[in-house]
Amino acid sequence: METIKETAPSTMSIAQAATAYLDMVHITRSKRTYLSYKNGLMRFAELLEERNLDPEKTPITALPELAVGWFAEWLSDAYSTATAHLYLTAVKNLYEYIVAEDLAQPNLVRVQQLIRQRSRRTGMRLPQFPVDDLETVLEECGQLKTSPSKDAREHLRNLRDRAFLLTLADTGLRVHEAVALRRGDLDWQEYQAVIIGKGDKQALVRFSQRSIEALKDYLRARAARDGNTGRPLPSLPLFARHDIGAGKVTKPIHTNTGRDIVRRRVVEFLGEHAAGTITPHSFRHYFVTRVLQSTGNLKLAQRLARHTSIAVTQRYAHLSDNELDQGYWQAIEGRTDEE
Repeated sequence: METIKETAPSTMSIAQAATAYLDMVHITRSKRTYLSYKNGLMRFAELLEERNLDPEKTPITALPELAVGWFAEWLSDAYSTATAHLYLTAVKNLYEYIVAEDLAQPNLVRVQQLIRQRSRRTGMRLPQFPVDDLETVLEECGQLKTSPSKDAREHLRNLRDRAFLLTLADTGLRVHEAVALRRGDLDWQEYQAVIIGKGDKQALVRFSQRSIEALKDYLRARAARDGNTGRPLPSLPLFARHDIGAGKVTKPIHTNTGRDIVRRRVVEFLGEHAAGTITPHSFRHYFVTRVLQSTGNLKLAQRLARHTSIAVTQRYAHLSDNELDQGYWQAIEGRTDEE
């Protein structure tokens, strides 16, 4: 977003207004607040692009109040409650800045109502996801290695998507953490990677054998391409773009691309009716649930999921329907499966 000086409100773009607002925040607030708000507005810009509102071209007068509602729902898919609240505050303050500077006249009451309605979370509901469908997606994605491809670009996308989905399922990585990985972040002998996770905290993440093998298949197919970049291999992104726009350059995928990989493959493997039923966060929930069901160790699951509070991990410590049935009949009727 370029810095603006004297752009008339009627011609000012959303991006220019956001830049002007951030300039003010940079002067009046702490560096930490400035960086947090900047990150929030960058995510907001990504959301607008998904909704076909290019922030660089769309005038600020065309920014709808409803966009803040879209953003609240969008954030809940990939970010903690605290981070989502912070980013929503940044966007709410942007709307207030727009009104104060007479750049446009959005309805601030409606903006506030949308934030309350779309970001409300009632109690500590158990995270839900269709586990059988998710396992079907993982099984089907294993076939992408040998799926027919119309060209080399599609073959690379197939290998990338297979490695990406298996990585999400077997590491518990958040989607924005996965797309930020570089080749040099992985210890291929120890099946580990050091990442910078939520709160800028360094963390050690463990990989499964199947995810490592899928990554190796993908990177082998990329070998010639990566070798011609002139850059050290460890500095290259682990998951790269393979579209016409990327050309011959190894560019990283973004969070939106990660979400799109999940969305497209879910529809491909399960059908249109499954669209939206499995998100990147579903894979993280799947990971934590598997750890708990196989070990019963809440503290271990907390450490592997990198939850700051064990109360968050406890949300995942629920029993399957079969286990509930067995427990009920054993406790109330004194029955077991053998009877």
